[in-house]
Amino acid sequence: MAAQESFPRLFSFEFSAPKSEEAFEKTRRVHDRLSELNPHFFSVTYGAGGSTKDGTKRLVLEINDSGSTAAPHLSFGGDAPEKIEALLNEYKDAGVTRLVALRGDMPSGMGASIKMTYANELVTFIREKTGDHFHIEVAAYPEIHPDSRSVESNLHFFKAKIDAGANSAITQYFYNADSYFRFVDSCEKIGVDIPVVPGIMPITNYRSLVRFSDICGAEIPRWIRKNLEDLQDDKDSLTAFGDEVVARLCEQLLEGGAPGLHFYTMNQSLPIVRLWRNLGL
Repeated sequence: MAAQESFPRLFSFEFSAPKSEEAFEKTRRVHDRLSELNPHFFSVTYGAGGSTKDGTKRLVLEINDSGSTAAPHLSFGGDAPEKIEALLNEYKDAGVTRLVALRGDMPSGMGASIKMTYANELVTFIREKTGDHFHIEVAAYPEIHPDSRSVESNLHFFKAKIDAGANSAITQYFYNADSYFRFVDSCEKIGVDIPVVPGIMPITNYRSLVRFSDICGAEIPRWIRKNLEDLQDDKDSLTAFGDEVVARLCEQLLEGGAPGLHFYTMNQSLPIVRLWRNLGL
C-alpha cells in the first residue's frame, strides 16, 4: 500500500445515464446537491450495448457546462473506431479532460466485425488520437473480473491497461477491505504505480443489491447478506445497517491508505450525503 498512500486523496461520484426527460431532471437535482460536496469529478456510465450513449453525452456536457468536472465512460461496444474518434474530438472541443475507458458490452452479432473490444486497446486508441489531453481512468477488479481465468490473468489484463497509458483506476465495488488491500499489494509487486481508488456502493435495497452483485461478480459477505435478508422488509433498519457497514468499510480503506473513494450514486443523493457526513468528509 506504500504507493497508494503517496497519492493525493480524491473523491468522485458516478451517475447512470438517464433515459427519459424525467430522469434527466432528477439527475440534475442530484448533481446540484452532490456538487455542494466538491467532488473531484462526476463520471457518467455509457450504457449496455450503447442504449444510453446519447444520454451519456448530453449529461456529461451539462455537468461540464455547470462548472463541475465530468468524466464520460467510453467503450467500443460495437462502434466503429471512426465514431469513437469523433466522440473524443467532441468531448475535447467541449473542454472535457477526463474519461473512464472500459471494455463494455458488445451487441449481439457484432463480435466478428469490430476488431477492438478490450479496454487496453481503447486506451491505446485514445492516446494515439488525442495524446495526453485526457486523464484516463480504467476499471480494476479486486475480487477478480468475472471473465478472468485466474488471479494472475486478472492482474495481467489490468496491467495491460496501465501499460497502454491509463492514469488511474476505479475498482468494482466490494464489501471486504482485505480484497482491495491484497489486490493493490499484488499490483505494486508487478510495477503498477497509479492510484487505485475503491468503488463504493451504498446499501439501500436488499433485492437490488443481490441481483446486481450476482451480475457483476461482486461478493456480498454471508454475514452482510443474511442481515440484509432479515431486514429487507424494514426499510429504516436496513438503511441504518447498510450505512454502518459501508461507513466502516470506507474508514478501513482510508485508514489503510486508499487514495480516495469513488461512490456509485445510483442517481440518488441522500445515501451519499449520509455516508459523507458519517465519514466526516
